[in-house]
Amino acid sequence: MIENIFPVEKLSGISRKKSKQFDFKAVHKADVEKYLEEGWILSRELKSSTQVKKEKPLGRALEDRVWGLFYKMNFLFLSGEGGAKLEITSNETNLVKSQLDIVAVDNEVALVVECKSSKDPKKRPEFQEELAKFSITKECFTRTIKHHLSNNNLKIIYLMFLNNIILTDNDKERARREKTILFDENDLSYYENLVHHLGPAAKYQVLADMLPGKEVTGLTIKIPAIKTKMGGNNCYTFSISPEYLLKISYVSHRAKGKASDINTYQRMISKSRLKKIREYISDDGIFPTNIILNFDKGRLSFQKSSQQSDTPEDLDAGILGWLDIRPTYKSAWIIDGQHRLFAYSGHERALKSKLSVLAFEGLKPSKQAELFIDINAKQKSVKQSLLEELYAELHWDADDISSRISAIISKSLQDLNHDRECALYQRIQTTDASKDFIKCITLTSLFSILERKGFYIAKEKHGSIVEYGPLWGGDNNFMTLTRTTQIIKAWINKIVELNKSWWDLGSGIGGGLAMNDGVSSFIMDLKSVFDVLDKKGIKLIRATDQEVCDLIKPYSIALGDYLSTFDESQRKAFRDLRGIAGMTYRTRQCQQGMRAKIPDFNPEGLDEWIELQKQQTNKSAKEIIDKIEVMLQDFIVNELKREFGVDDDVWWYEGVPNPIRTKVSGLMEEDKNKRGGKEYYFDLIHYRRIIAEHWELFEKVFAFGTRGNKDKRTEWLDFINETRRIIAHPSSGKIVSTEDFAKLDEYYKWLTVQILDSDKEAEDEAGNEAEASDQSQDE
Repeated sequence: MIENIFPVEKLSGISRKKSKQFDFKAVHKADVEKYLEEGWILSRELKSSTQVKKEKPLGRALEDRVWGLFYKMNFLFLSGEGGAKLEITSNETNLVKSQLDIVAVDNEVALVVECKSSKDPKKRPEFQEELAKFSITKECFTRTIKHHLSNNNLKIIYLMFLNNIILTDNDKERARREKTILFDENDLSYYENLVHHLGPAAKYQVLADMLPGKEVTGLTIKIPAIKTKMGGNNCYTFSISPEYLLKISYVSHRAKGKASDINTYQRMISKSRLKKIREYISDDGIFPTNIILNFDKGRLSFQKSSQQSDTPEDLDAGILGWLDIRPTYKSAWIIDGQHRLFAYSGHERALKSKLSVLAFEGLKPSKQAELFIDINAKQKSVKQSLLEELYAELHWDADDISSRISAIISKSLQDLNHDRECALYQRIQTTDASKDFIKCITLTSLFSILERKGFYIAKEKHGSIVEYGPLWGGDNNFMTLTRTTQIIKAWINKIVELNKSWWDLGSGIGGGLAMNDGVSSFIMDLKSVFDVLDKKGIKLIRATDQEVCDLIKPYSIALGDYLSTFDESQRKAFRDLRGIAGMTYRTRQCQQGMRAKIPDFNPEGLDEWIELQKQQTNKSAKEIIDKIEVMLQDFIVNELKREFGVDDDVWWYEGVPNPIRTKVSGLMEEDKNKRGGKEYYFDLIHYRRIIAEHWELFEKVFAFGTRGNKDKRTEWLDFINETRRIIAHPSSGKIVSTEDFAKLDEYYKWLTVQILDSDKEAEDEAGNEAEASDQSQDE
């Protein structure tokens, strides 16, 4: 016997209670203090009592969420408060009542659900014992529920929803043998989101996951159809009710993110768009275009009508006949038209309306994805990030090895994003996910790093692969996928373990480690570790996955230790580095930190970079450029004043080109002339224009070299200006190279001599004039 199961329409009151985050209780005012001491908090004052509330216990909170999910899916029957009660006959005792957390029953299926929850992520040693106890109820429940509902064709599904529980491989294998389906909190969130978008039709999507490919009595149907070929594939045209199509169709959303689901390529359905289409349906709107589906091979059976032949010519034109659809959930994958179909979910016209369908048979997932992109690209641009996510579907079975590697990279990053034991868990922002301070690492940034040469392909010659890289696991894609995820997870997890508080800040205030640039640098550092180990003669391609993880572990610890020493200002500086140069600086900085722990760590180029840092070229370059600017300002302005005069600012109007005057005047007005004169608002590049404008006046001093026109001989000013830009933007991470610093120093010394010589010449001329004047007066 089974108790405490009710028709869903009688459970609205329980639904309201289960949908709340808190337990509520009205207590006598005199008892309020006692409840507050027990952890309750005040909610509101009532007329004759006080309402207090307390967060639900973890276990019941999870049960209520799962129960609410099935309630919104409109299962016909649901267990009431406290779960269902099942009487089990025992050899030792006559009767035992077993409590079942949740029971949900529909026309074709019955679900039995157990919920297990933990406050923090951890393994559960007692899981297999719990699983065994759960399995004891199966035979009795199956017999009882079929008898209770007088339905021998009912499919029984046993499942567990787990929150913050990490299962071992043995746990998962035991559950598989016991035919118990396991869902985690990601699955629950996904299905909650799905039912929020789709309404009751989400039920069939969930059942498709629970019973993939299993025949369900009651779904058998035979419909008239026209069979033809398109692109070498069989396809069928027919019309069918949305009500039936909702049951057999399945949209594989990438947002779901199950690691086992290689066919995930659809965008999440837009609820606002569904609402508009529902209104269109209610206003007697029709859809003249086809819903496009793909049926897996063997799902369809076609019998031509007696008047039709089966010659190739007739098949090209179309053959009329009867199409049998195999009665399963997940019979048909929706390639296009999901919004038109799911707009009928819960609509009163779902049963009587008809939709026109073009159905393919046996298309590969990659071909389905290509069709999806071809169709949608004409309606809406497809983002680069979406294409990178689709690589796992588009190229998983590609003949070209580079395409397959891209597919593996895409799949590995998505798997790491859904691996609770990986530091990247729920931190990679996919196309359908909203960005926040935790989910702020883009798949594009990591994809572009891992695609670089050296990770999967080490050496090529004339277009042929000579040697594979450390992440290559063999021609079997899944072996390379497993190797990639295991090695990257081991590398990043150890770094994060030593910097968890910084990592947990994400992109929030004080963060910067768990962001695109930070993680990309870590992966570049991993590549440098691979290179160093290779120089030592260690061929990682020959090592097992675990052996590679063991070999890189000391380096990940060294990097993690180094980063853990950063104070607040160092963390900010680490975060502020920008662009490619910033990435290079950050990567080299991390390599230098690793060398401090492992002295023989010597990736190519690190010594040169450290030498540049030792020379503090940027700081020295700034000091030189500041001196050059002062020298140019003093000399050029004085020369203009001497040449054109200072009365009424004649030097300013006659000596400075109009565009520069306009620019300088604007800067001076904006700054309220705080610097105390027009000449203090010139830029380096302004001086070059003034020199060129009065070349006869300045050629002797500022013409560098002996050949070329004035543009060629004043290029040195452009070089100084470009160097100034580097040091003016330290967040770019760029460094003035040794060669450029030497060139800058050469110009400084040359200019110093030129101006000193000119001043000396002017002094000599002034002295000669004074002497001539004195002689004239004496005579």
